[in-house]
Amino acid sequence: MHRVRKILSPVALISVLLAAWWIVVARGDGAIFPTPWQVVQGTRELIADGTLVGHISASLMRVGAGFLLATLLAVPLGLWMGRVDAVYDTLNPIFQILRPISPIAWIPIAILWLGVGNAAPIFLIFIAAIFPMIVQTAAGVHTIEQRYLQAAENFGVSRAKLFRQVVFPAVLPQIIVGMRISLGVGWLVVVAAEMIALRSGLGYLIIDSRNAGNRYDLVVSGMVIIGLIGLLLDGLMRLLEGLKSVRWRYAR
Repeated sequence: MHRVRKILSPVALISVLLAAWWIVVARGDGAIFPTPWQVVQGTRELIADGTLVGHISASLMRVGAGFLLATLLAVPLGLWMGRVDAVYDTLNPIFQILRPISPIAWIPIAILWLGVGNAAPIFLIFIAAIFPMIVQTAAGVHTIEQRYLQAAENFGVSRAKLFRQVVFPAVLPQIIVGMRISLGVGWLVVVAAEMIALRSGLGYLIIDSRNAGNRYDLVVSGMVIIGLIGLLLDGLMRLLEGLKSVRWRYAR
């Protein structure tokens, strides 16, 4: 019964919102903004001509590359910062200065450094994803119970083995949370990132549909698809949180 309610509640809310959207557009004076059915037709058009799969693949490739690079750098760096106070005291102020800067503000610098192509959007997504992961990982190290570390020291565990068998497993739940946040932020900036990309990606689709004939049905279609893929990506990260090796530190 609980699972049925979890499904029916959002479905009912979405249905109400779609009905309200349809009524507002139908009663409005403007003919530019599309109805839900026009958005569906626009999506079918993108599927029929084969462009939708290409745009989705390009966006996922850029977000995946930027997120992977951020993970490979952020997790080891966060672990190092969390374990060595001198490193934390040195690097944390720099990251706290850079972290609030919007990835969109990096667009001119990305173009200057990397030109117009795939590298610049990947860099922007990397910038968006790396800081939340570093902060979350370092914070996770600081929350490790000292008895784990003391027990390892009593057995004469080496530093490498300490990181591999004590620190990393203890911080893994926080790392997964940081990855989930970073992936969401990275997917969030995909539209801005693909403003400077080649002629592909969901962000490009939205901008191009607006500029080429005011195809707002395709604009809204791109927005909806971005939202649905974001929901799917978040669901995949939540599956990682459900693994036994991750859940052991959680109360639930």
